[in-house]
Amino acid sequence: MRDDDDVYWGGRSASFKNDAQKAWFEAARDKGYTVPSWPKEYGGAGLSAAEAKILRQEMARIGARPPLSSFGIWMLGPALLQFGTEGQKQRFLNEIARGEIRWCQGYSEPGSGSDLVSMQTFGEDKGDHWVVNGQKIWTSYADKADWIFCLVRTDKNDKYRGITFMLFDMASEGVSTKPILLISGNSPFCETFMDNVAVPKSYGEDCPAHVGEVNRGWDVAKYLLGHEREMISGMGGGERTAAIGAAMKRHAARTGDQLDPVLRAELAMFDVDALAFTAMSEKFMDEMKAGKGHPAQPNMMKYVGTELNKRRHELMMSAGGSRSLEWDSDQTSGGKPSRNWLRTKANSIEGGTSEVMLNVISKRILELPGG
Repeated sequence: MRDDDDVYWGGRSASFKNDAQKAWFEAARDKGYTVPSWPKEYGGAGLSAAEAKILRQEMARIGARPPLSSFGIWMLGPALLQFGTEGQKQRFLNEIARGEIRWCQGYSEPGSGSDLVSMQTFGEDKGDHWVVNGQKIWTSYADKADWIFCLVRTDKNDKYRGITFMLFDMASEGVSTKPILLISGNSPFCETFMDNVAVPKSYGEDCPAHVGEVNRGWDVAKYLLGHEREMISGMGGGERTAAIGAAMKRHAARTGDQLDPVLRAELAMFDVDALAFTAMSEKFMDEMKAGKGHPAQPNMMKYVGTELNKRRHELMMSAGGSRSLEWDSDQTSGGKPSRNWLRTKANSIEGGTSEVMLNVISKRILELPGG
């Protein structure tokens, strides 16, 4: 991956960087390899868990990039497979698998981040539709998304059983977005505003606009959060990052740089920790698929994975020396090392702060008494 355009997100307004990217995506899509473990009737390849694992490992071995990146694949898709109606699955899962629709996530609000159930965005029942008013924040790529999966309060009298998980088009009248500039100089996050947005109750036969039951969207939201945390945790370890020491050694040989012995030892320690994280993740995944997983395990993966990713970029900055601090030149692809390093600072906030993750682990897994 050389730049952001190497990542293909799909969607109504998507374009390919070059013919090779287009050919790779279409070949994978036609085999069902954008979502290899999904059933064939929903656009997947119907692979077993073991087969999908082997495919993932072989793709990593040859350095193949993901043919399609999508919040629909990582987050909404698993929630629809678990809670969606057959009509929702047939429509939305196939669109996600084919890269025809790009989704964003409407969860956090100003003042409602870690305490998500305090959210205030409200949907008023108008019979055949809802009228939604409110604001979401930290909505990744909302300005580029086609649709949003959004938590909307539909009952103000019940904190938990008054939230509905809704799906609606970002092109709907009354929806607007405003990018948020980060310290990295980029703006992947947005504020999203909903001003009297009319959300129909249904998009066709057996295809309601809400996932799960009305007022029981918190059940869906919690399930999806587990998959979001697995996605974020994957940035820190696995086949993709476990060979950072070898990569730095190749870089030093190519450039003539001499790596400090202390830095070399830290790189080796990172490799060991990343491989251990991979083993832990594989164990947790196998346990979850066997129905023996602990519901707090994604919190462990999220915490360790994000801390590893921050370490990884700290080491890359150290190995690059003063050159890593450069911000604009072609030599560093527009300051990619420093911008990526700054971006990792948000890893321990997004998807649940590290402090919240540690609280969950201490209470749910270690069963420590509350303070």
